[in-house]
Amino acid sequence: MRHKHSDYMHWSKTQSRARFNLATSGVAPFPLRHLPINLDELEINGDNSYGYAPLQQAIAAHYGVDPDCVVESAGTSMANHLAMAAIIEPGDEVLIEHPAYGPILDVAHYLQANVRRFTRAEENSWAIDPHEVRRCTTPKTRLIVITNLHNPTSVLTPESVLREIGDIASSVGALVLVDEVYLDAVYENKPRTSFHLGQEFVVTSSLTKVYGVSGLRCGWILAQPDLAWKMRRLNDLYAATPVYPGEQLSVAAFQHLKLLRERARRIVEADRKVLHGFLAQQSGVSAVQTDWGTTSFVKLRHGSADIFLERLRSEFDTSAVPGRFFEMPDHFRIGMGVNTEMFGEGLNRIGRALR
Repeated sequence: MRHKHSDYMHWSKTQSRARFNLATSGVAPFPLRHLPINLDELEINGDNSYGYAPLQQAIAAHYGVDPDCVVESAGTSMANHLAMAAIIEPGDEVLIEHPAYGPILDVAHYLQANVRRFTRAEENSWAIDPHEVRRCTTPKTRLIVITNLHNPTSVLTPESVLREIGDIASSVGALVLVDEVYLDAVYENKPRTSFHLGQEFVVTSSLTKVYGVSGLRCGWILAQPDLAWKMRRLNDLYAATPVYPGEQLSVAAFQHLKLLRERARRIVEADRKVLHGFLAQQSGVSAVQTDWGTTSFVKLRHGSADIFLERLRSEFDTSAVPGRFFEMPDHFRIGMGVNTEMFGEGLNRIGRALR
């Protein structure tokens, strides 16, 4: 029977809540009242058969691509599903990074792909080693899947490495799917989207993680026009048409993207400073530190992370994401960007639990 669920999403919806919630993956919600819009202009219905033209244009302008390359989707998870489902057939070989974001693996298994893995090693600061990718690629590989920034570690893959991965994919007739939902959390010298690196690249993203407007479900795929059209037709089976008011509000968000991003940036950078100080004082945990991103992947040096996190939640009312959802059971993921006072106290409680 094919795989039809996500253990991580079930845990996130039912067990991640706590007074000090460090199990988040995106920034604090942006209040509608702070978005400079005229609500009288919102409509329930409108023309959006295969995309809402103003939103298509806003996404295209954000990346400097043709609107024909833009496919709307309900968040990044649906974008990843649409992209993979349009590219592969059951039994096709898909090469996915390890550790990986659980729902990406879940989709690949649901689509009955033959999943192979390449390793991102912690001793190499979780960086992608192109030689490892080449070693694991075979003539049967049809898709290589990575996240950039890497989820869960927030490690950035530079353009030079992405180009090498593109060359490896091209050599066997494969495509490269890059989930870039966290890339805009590189606040200084943000790299351009990998979509510009060649026709073998397909990119997914959304306004969810970095901008605090998750409820709009504004996601997208960047693909070559013929593949993009295939994805739009495939989406007829899933969503038919998006929620029109959500598309209108998403256009407004794009018009004020700097406002949303700077609000989140202040909190994320304050949290990161607190995190670096915490890690410097702790001997029981360690993490590869980055200067960007909203998540950090922490290694518990001794004991079971699952047992530790259960006690953290029950005795200290603090939550973090178990590393087993990223196939690393001795780790856990913590999120930044919601509230610095809450974040600091959550870290303090982790320190108390460690002691």
